[in-house]
Amino acid sequence: MGDQALFVVREMGRMVLFLVRVTVSALRPPYRPGRVVSEVYTIGARSLFVVILTSAFTGMVLGLQGYYTLSQFGSEAVLGTMVAMSLIRELGPVMAALMVTARAGSAVTAELGIMKISEQIDALDVMTLNPLKFLVVPKVIAGILSLPLLVGIFDVVGIFGGYIVGVELLGVNAGSYFNRMAADVVFRDIYIGFVKSLVFGMTLSWVCCYKGYTCGHGAKGVGRATTEAVVLSAVLILVWDYFITSLFL
Repeated sequence: MGDQALFVVREMGRMVLFLVRVTVSALRPPYRPGRVVSEVYTIGARSLFVVILTSAFTGMVLGLQGYYTLSQFGSEAVLGTMVAMSLIRELGPVMAALMVTARAGSAVTAELGIMKISEQIDALDVMTLNPLKFLVVPKVIAGILSLPLLVGIFDVVGIFGGYIVGVELLGVNAGSYFNRMAADVVFRDIYIGFVKSLVFGMTLSWVCCYKGYTCGHGAKGVGRATTEAVVLSAVLILVWDYFITSLFL
């Protein structure tokens, strides 16, 4: 148990130092906006389909479950508020982050891991190119920029998914669905979701880049690093979700 505890502490220290080095590298020139745009496309745009699909069915499930729960109290008119608040404050940032971790985070870890074991990262060092600056910084910035945009899309699509089930299928008044939502959802709710998306984007890109950049040897090392990156990112996203929620309540 002592050895395991020391290993966890050392690993946490390495991860924090890695993040510090990435931050320092990001602040120093030269800046490469072209690589950031390319990574935004890879991490963000190519995750759009799975995010939209997940958000549509999440909103539909919320509309279905919410209607039958609220109908027991004669409160079907607040269905829009329930769907919007659930998505904007909690489910939108968490579900979008988990989907991006599964689709793009694993790919980032595998890409860096393969470059590590094939000595491409060492070759960048020989060419006097900073591997953190060239490879990791664009991915971390892209993760931070992409996730808030994906969360916004997730929220909008999920709200309309709830509308389809609640209004079109179950007969809730369309005016009350949107009017109560507009009256009850305030800027603070949107702000909380935005803060969560920024933190989750930084977390998943940081963890996935770290695991890939420091993976072990061989195909088994890349596979292990990819699995650890996805699991650790998902756990940290849920942990951060709790602490941010408790902070803003």
